[in-house]
Amino acid sequence: MTRLADTAFSVLDLAPVRDDGNAAQALQYSLDLARNVERLGYNRFWVAEHHNMDGIASSATAVLLGYLAGGTSTIRIGSGGVMLPNHAPLVIAEQFGTLEALYPGRIDLGLGRAPGSDHITAHALRRDRLGSADDFPADVQELEYLLGPQQEGQKVIAMPGVNSRIPIWLLGSSLFSAQLAAAKGLPYAFASHFAPRYMHDAIRLYRENFRPSEVLDKPYVMLGVPSVVADTDDEADYLATTVYQRVLALMRGQSLVLRPPVRNMSLEWLPHEKEAVSSMLGMAVIGSPQKVRERLDLLVEKTQADELIFTCDVYEHSDRLRSYQLLAELKG
Repeated sequence: MTRLADTAFSVLDLAPVRDDGNAAQALQYSLDLARNVERLGYNRFWVAEHHNMDGIASSATAVLLGYLAGGTSTIRIGSGGVMLPNHAPLVIAEQFGTLEALYPGRIDLGLGRAPGSDHITAHALRRDRLGSADDFPADVQELEYLLGPQQEGQKVIAMPGVNSRIPIWLLGSSLFSAQLAAAKGLPYAFASHFAPRYMHDAIRLYRENFRPSEVLDKPYVMLGVPSVVADTDDEADYLATTVYQRVLALMRGQSLVLRPPVRNMSLEWLPHEKEAVSSMLGMAVIGSPQKVRERLDLLVEKTQADELIFTCDVYEHSDRLRSYQLLAELKG
């Protein structure tokens, strides 16, 4: 049985922008966070591709990964994920092949099949490119081909990229990517940090149908977990109101910049909105180290997850650093 001490801890960051800050500050904070969690022993640091969202500064994912990898030395750096419908596989192979050439053995390529944006923005990203989520399996296969060893007579190569064998992860919030990851023998990350509804079904489907491959001989599951850890339950509950406000803003179609925590969330949302936010954050671990430890122990016992990747979108950068420090101490 998997124990929390044996479960890898990682970080998923969206380079959140504060209401009184800007993108430059958000990106600097992301690097500082990466350096801190590297020192604390976290396994990997991923950033996610989103577009047309004023509170998220990680849209140029490969560019940001180069900045993060260049400012750290040992922690794995990767995408959680690149939204493959937005890009030609050759472009991604060249971008991540370049990262792997510069920072060998430290780069992960996590792939999602959603656009990471609204339909209008998706059109602006792709313009005349006809790609869609339906092309995802073929695009993944093309990426595997481009990042693998050069074949005799191969007409198109990714340079850099060819023969780099960068680890590919499939990400998802439904059952589709679980099935594809199982069929291909790839590691699987479930987006339970914002869509926990199908988590248990997806994990079961992935494990039951997994086929060993050249890259993985048995299933490997990573789960996204929203987190806010503080010295007391009351402090964590207070800091978490920034997270609640952000999810609420997403549901309302409002600005996603981080807002300061508030003492009374009942003034901010209606009962049905509170229920919707609570559902979206159903996997959240919020509280003192003891409370969070109990919840994580139960999560690992029920899911047998190999790795947990945490988000923490609190307002003050110092509180975010403290939250990840307290999380890391739970494995001791």
